Amino acid sequence: MERILENAMYAARWLLAPIYFGLAFALLALAIKFFQEIFHILPMILAISEADLVLTLLSLIDMALVGGLLVMVMISGYENFVSQLDVDEGKEKLDWLGKMDSGSLKLKVAASIVAISSIHLLRMFMNVQQIESEKLMWYVIIHLTFVLSAFAMGYMDKITKH
Repeated sequence: MERILENAMYAARWLLAPIYFGLAFALLALAIKFFQEIFHILPMILAISEADLVLTLLSLIDMALVGGLLVMVMISGYENFVSQLDVDEGKEKLDWLGKMDSGSLKLKVAASIVAISSIHLLRMFMNVQQIESEKLMWYVIIHLTFVLSAFAMGYMDKITKH
């Protein structure tokens, strides 16, 4: 009975496979939004202000970081929790493939969240005239919470590895 239960629990990891595959659709949706933003800005490129262009570019960078985060979680999560990816010989293989454990994945996710939060905060500061100071204060507090959380996770990971 115990063996059947253990085998069923081990096989249940495959329930994660469609979730990780679903992240590919999220990446597709993000790519569509990315190009929608580019096609929206191109006709007005000569008429928009520099500040508005910078805000749009920060938005595009934000989407690129989220896309990288999706790929990292999708591939590394699949490899860590479901099955190894067998990349055919001769095909391009990501350098970090097979080397990122769940601990380092958490640290990279935390660092990506801090980077995304930083860009979002920069966008807020670029548009500071239209934002209430109390709302801006909360953005800073939330960003600092992300930074401290990432730092704490990195420090705990360093302690546990020694």
